[in-house]
Amino acid sequence: MADIILEMKNITKEYPGVKALNNVNFKVERGEIHALVGENGAGKSTLMKVLSGTIPHGQYTGDIVYNGQVCKFSNIKDSEKLGIAVIHQELALIPELTIAENMFMGNERANIFGVLDWNKTYKDANDAMKRVGLRESSDVLVKDIGTGKQQLVEIAKALSKNPKLLVLDEPTSSLNEEDSRMLLDILLGFKKEGITSIIITHKLNEVAYCADNITILRDGQCIETLKNENHEIDENRIIKGMVGRELTDRYPQREHKIGKEVLFEAKDWTVYHPVYTEKCMDNKVSFNVHKGEIVGFSGLQGAGRTELAMSLFGRSYGSHISGQEFINGQEVHLKNEQDAIAHGLAYATEDRKTNGLILDETIARNTTLARMDKIADRRGIVNVQKENREAENLAKAMRTKTPSIQQNVGNLSGGNQQKVLLSKWMFAEPDVLILDEPTRGIDVGAKYEIYQIMNEMVAQGKAVIMISSELPELLGMCDRIYVMNEGRMVGEFSAEEATQEKIMSAILSSDSRAKEAH
Repeated sequence: MADIILEMKNITKEYPGVKALNNVNFKVERGEIHALVGENGAGKSTLMKVLSGTIPHGQYTGDIVYNGQVCKFSNIKDSEKLGIAVIHQELALIPELTIAENMFMGNERANIFGVLDWNKTYKDANDAMKRVGLRESSDVLVKDIGTGKQQLVEIAKALSKNPKLLVLDEPTSSLNEEDSRMLLDILLGFKKEGITSIIITHKLNEVAYCADNITILRDGQCIETLKNENHEIDENRIIKGMVGRELTDRYPQREHKIGKEVLFEAKDWTVYHPVYTEKCMDNKVSFNVHKGEIVGFSGLQGAGRTELAMSLFGRSYGSHISGQEFINGQEVHLKNEQDAIAHGLAYATEDRKTNGLILDETIARNTTLARMDKIADRRGIVNVQKENREAENLAKAMRTKTPSIQQNVGNLSGGNQQKVLLSKWMFAEPDVLILDEPTRGIDVGAKYEIYQIMNEMVAQGKAVIMISSELPELLGMCDRIYVMNEGRMVGEFSAEEATQEKIMSAILSSDSRAKEAH
């Protein structure tokens, strides 16, 4: 008989106008890795908030049975005391503090007099970092390490609490494939130590690789739990449970009608760090994109792709920027974001919650933010009826799941927030749309809808520049793929010649050349 560490019985949670969880039953065996999957808005994160005490007892119905005991958690501290540690999708780190300070915030190492023991703090931090393979000094500031290492800090922080059950919500959403695989291998190592893990992820190849059992949620209900014997489960079988139908092709077909005209071009574009102004982030980068073309940008973390995109979008990043920028064959000097929008350039950020959307504003207001002049009269007064009408049309076109366009964006799931971000830029009517990790943390059904939007744009003769850490996505959607490494352009492939092996080879060979030069 299976040894059950966690059972959640008949969990129901309602928000105004939405039943987020509907009588969900969920079991986890001791010592396993259990994947929780489903489309955005299926209820995965909500279920884990109930488990952790973020949604306290009394605000949901049903029972949590942990280690054979019925638990009524009032807050996160209650669940942590029993050995449940949750790592949320958004990293909860303070950039200006050291790794060690972040690791033990709220769980400080002190002596018998209550005075902070810094020797023990740094020793314990180093021990936890070793367990997750993080090779950094624990007195380094968090802002000075990459996203992948920050994710490892979060895991080390959770391990410092000696958890028996570790919950990871989209732990690899901001990582490249190499870092993602390393993190999954760390989870497999924890399994050997007897730690039970629940992982929420939209990357189905990761589910197939590491999960022992897979529970599928759809529309707040538990659909089924699949066994992943020998880690050979067919990803299409998972997709069928998630979306309720077969998804025969993950990338929608389109007729490739690429114009001869170059719609956007950058020449010798060079950008330095905004604070550490001696550090070059992009060095003489040149590229172009034609009308009707989807151009992809591949590269490892720190390749300079986001810095390039942001600096081109009205110099919203960087210092000492030089080079030339052309739209429709004419050189432009974009002084700020408004200038860029006025010239038909749009940038959908990878960080939708901080830089892309105003979370405590409505869907309607977020949709029109970039071009409020389109819904205002000559005096600058917004026509609210027109704003609502435009937002309603775009929400329908994007299939945004929401009870109303008056819903605050912060109450939406990640995938629906991403649709609002895209609605904002569709409303701006750009000729060139730069999409930075457009499907990060989004389920397979929502990804397909975003791909369709991209295809519709280029069918109108517009252009899309797509930055993505997922190579299959670039290979499935792009007409050409540029490869960047350490701020330089190191390769360019047509759709016909591009493969994962060739892209990685371009990156690795550029590393070798750089080492030889030194």
